[in-house]
Amino acid sequence: MRVIRVMKPFESPFYAPVHLARELGHFADENLDVTVSAAPVTGGTVDALLRGSVEIALGGVMRSLELADRGGPFLPHFAEVNSRNGFFLLGRQARPGFSWQDLVGKTVIGFAEAPTPWQCMLTVLRRHGVDPGTVMIERTLPVADAVAAFTSGRGDFLETGQPATEELVDAGAAHVLASMGEATGPVPFSSFMTTPQFLESERDAVRRFTRAVYRTQMWIAAHPPAEIATPLGRVFADIPLARLTRIVDRYRRQGTWASEPRLGRSGFETLQQILLDGGFIKHRHRYEDLVSVDIAE
Repeated sequence: MRVIRVMKPFESPFYAPVHLARELGHFADENLDVTVSAAPVTGGTVDALLRGSVEIALGGVMRSLELADRGGPFLPHFAEVNSRNGFFLLGRQARPGFSWQDLVGKTVIGFAEAPTPWQCMLTVLRRHGVDPGTVMIERTLPVADAVAAFTSGRGDFLETGQPATEELVDAGAAHVLASMGEATGPVPFSSFMTTPQFLESERDAVRRFTRAVYRTQMWIAAHPPAEIATPLGRVFADIPLARLTRIVDRYRRQGTWASEPRLGRSGFETLQQILLDGGFIKHRHRYEDLVSVDIAE
């Protein structure tokens, strides 16, 4: 079997497809022995790829755009995993008539461990006529500390992902006010990327990897949340199965997981524009340079 090491940004059911591809035997069916690890605090997925400590990384197109913007090497993406933002805006009380204007003059404790959720928040605010400068977005705390700060009374709103969102809702400590996936719209939030060298020398292995991903995507589309949560529960054993099922259901309902591996030009350009508007990147980059369009075809 061809061994392939994959690194993801952090632990979350958001990245369910890569784990399900392993648990359901789809990688093994392609004669691939795939291991999945989370990025260490001291280094990210891009660093791991460039060092050669992994062959494939799961992360945002943002990472490749940022590297290219600094004049670094191109890291092509070849299979989409998350086609929506996976974060949620939480408040301490339910707000049936929630408006983005409600954030003006308030403090949002944001997700500090990646810039894309923050950049998407800026775009969503502007779309709804809110000057981002009128909202204090605090991005200094790791997830656990951010959750603890919010539950202790700090800030007015919290932007976080899963499983923290469902944990807070179950505890009655927060209410979901908005899905950032729905508010942002379709974007290639996370996808598999690799180096040009690996893509060229191991093209057959990358194609087999992508076939396994596509088979998993079709399986997810054909099964209810409870049946998806069961094999996923072997990976996230610390999350109660009922809660994990609700997480899967919430993600499924908003179209979080891509239905096919092909990473389209439209979503790429939408995300690139979000990063340009937010000042995260300074230059526009070619889709063809950062997306390997033929692997998923």
